[in-house]
Amino acid sequence: MKSLNILAATLVLSTALGGTAFAQTDLTMWYHGAGSSVERELINGIITDFNGSQTDWKVSLQEFPQAAYNDSVVAAAVSGNLPDIIDVDGPVMPNWAWAGYMQPLQLSEGALDGFLPGAIGEYNGEVYSVGLWDAAVAMYARKSTLEKFDIRTPTLQEPWTREEFDDILATLKASGEFDYPLNLGMADQGEWYPYAFAPFLWSFGGDLVDRTTYETAEGALNGEAAVEFGEWWQSLFTNDYVPGTSQDMASHETGFIDGDYALQWNGNWVAVNTLKALGDDVVFLPAPDFGNGPKIGGASWQFGIAATSEHPDGASAFIEFALQPKYLAAFSDGIGLIPATAEAAAMTENYAPGGALESFYALSEQQAMLRPVTPGYVFEALEFRKALSDIANGADVIDALDAAADAINADIARNNNYAVAP
Repeated sequence: MKSLNILAATLVLSTALGGTAFAQTDLTMWYHGAGSSVERELINGIITDFNGSQTDWKVSLQEFPQAAYNDSVVAAAVSGNLPDIIDVDGPVMPNWAWAGYMQPLQLSEGALDGFLPGAIGEYNGEVYSVGLWDAAVAMYARKSTLEKFDIRTPTLQEPWTREEFDDILATLKASGEFDYPLNLGMADQGEWYPYAFAPFLWSFGGDLVDRTTYETAEGALNGEAAVEFGEWWQSLFTNDYVPGTSQDMASHETGFIDGDYALQWNGNWVAVNTLKALGDDVVFLPAPDFGNGPKIGGASWQFGIAATSEHPDGASAFIEFALQPKYLAAFSDGIGLIPATAEAAAMTENYAPGGALESFYALSEQQAMLRPVTPGYVFEALEFRKALSDIANGADVIDALDAAADAINADIARNNNYAVAP
């Protein structure tokens, strides 16, 4: 009887230990898309699948409004309350990695094969983040408008030149048929300015900072090429080719569809609704070439791991799980963004070969350029935004660009060239 009791006790202990061994460790995740029921459904679908696919980890989601998200992460980092998995805007990632908010991913070899460059967040030779999608900006036009005014349809191989583009705007303005020839989206005064407009500067040959060292903006943001860009930028407003900084947001969102603007510089995230409104008449065109090749911005929101996470292996496992083509395709079909791989694109309604938005994938693949990959970008973006706004409102071009360059240089100096953690 004694031996039976010992055996019974052993079985009970074994069962208890077995239960503990298979208990899932909790992982927390923060996401910037609060308010979007589609994004919530997609993210929660991946989480449910992941949690059910293995017995080691259990991810739970907390959503934040995009406008408050970055501040929430910074505040949590200061107080030591970051989650395991964080969502990060691609150009912001180097700053968060430098500041000690993030740690490199632990992905299996080949996990990122075939991914668009803009979907991979690298800093100091290590991958800190990866996105399920990328975003691209294109020139929206009506085929009927191009035909009516005998405007050449540009291609990736033969984009509009600066001279062509300026002549097109002048022609459209002279017609008197539109409130403005072009909508740039001046009402959206956040990250849109550096994301959408810095590529014009790059195409002129300037930049926000000298990328050879990332230690100065001198000559990059206020050099000859940048001044030429600034003068052209100001001419758009003095010639009444585009609405100014007081543009109403509603006009920005609907003006092209309503016929108030002949052309629109906008992202692929509004393409689906534009297609629904205008059908086959709408066409998505590449950026003009202002002398140094056509450029558009790359890198969108991505997943990473907080530096304080005690379970980077589990967090990495979730992120790699989310990179499956079916999830990349689902996000694209759900919110209209560019799938991060060609394999996933082929599975989508709009980005598959022959799809209505196929051109955006080509734009992202061939024309996208990352915003400066430096911790200083966050400050550089603020100064660039201010300079563009001031120039649009009539400020002296050289003075505005010099002031921006000086401010950026002072920030770099304050932070020891961003060479080491603060």
